[in-house]
Amino acid sequence: MQDNTKFYNKRPFHVAVIVFSIVADQLTKLWAVARFTDEAGNFTYEKIPVIGELVRFQLVYNKGAAFSSRPQDLMPFLPPWLFFLLISIVAAFALAWFYKSIDKRDYLSRLGVVMILGGAVGNFIDRMRMQMVVDFIDCDFPDFIMTRFPTFNVADSFVTVGVALVILSPVILRKLHKQIKEEKDIKEKRIDENQKVSS
Repeated sequence: MQDNTKFYNKRPFHVAVIVFSIVADQLTKLWAVARFTDEAGNFTYEKIPVIGELVRFQLVYNKGAAFSSRPQDLMPFLPPWLFFLLISIVAAFALAWFYKSIDKRDYLSRLGVVMILGGAVGNFIDRMRMQMVVDFIDCDFPDFIMTRFPTFNVADSFVTVGVALVILSPVILRKLHKQIKEEKDIKEKRIDENQKVSS
């Protein structure tokens, strides 16, 4: 049987996305550390405007979890490195299970999951290597929401886009998701009928 799956919905492409996200994340972090610290490793506190004050680069080290939350507050009995190791292992297994459970026709959700995984690995490398994460992308936000968005990195961007793809997939691929649900309902109905007959 011929496989008509598009290249962007095949595992080799998904593996390439994960590898690209990790490499891009780590290279940009190496650049940020080199650019915004002196020879002694001290902060230069320099800010580079990219789009005026709307988007700029500046170096920030995040020693906590997402949005600078502290793992010590969640599980004070675990050292931070062990906390991040355990949570990353659990997250990786959960994402792998989710990826396998997604219908192969739902290319947006599948791509979203691999982007989340790639971004998560990028930040995990930082935490295992330095016990903190390198952030350097600083964006302004409308003042009625917040002064500025928390500084982030390329890995965070992959995670954010990945989550958006998973959430938007049922909207963008509405007909496909409806078809998948109908097929699932028919399959479950047949299983129930077979169980009734056998009993």
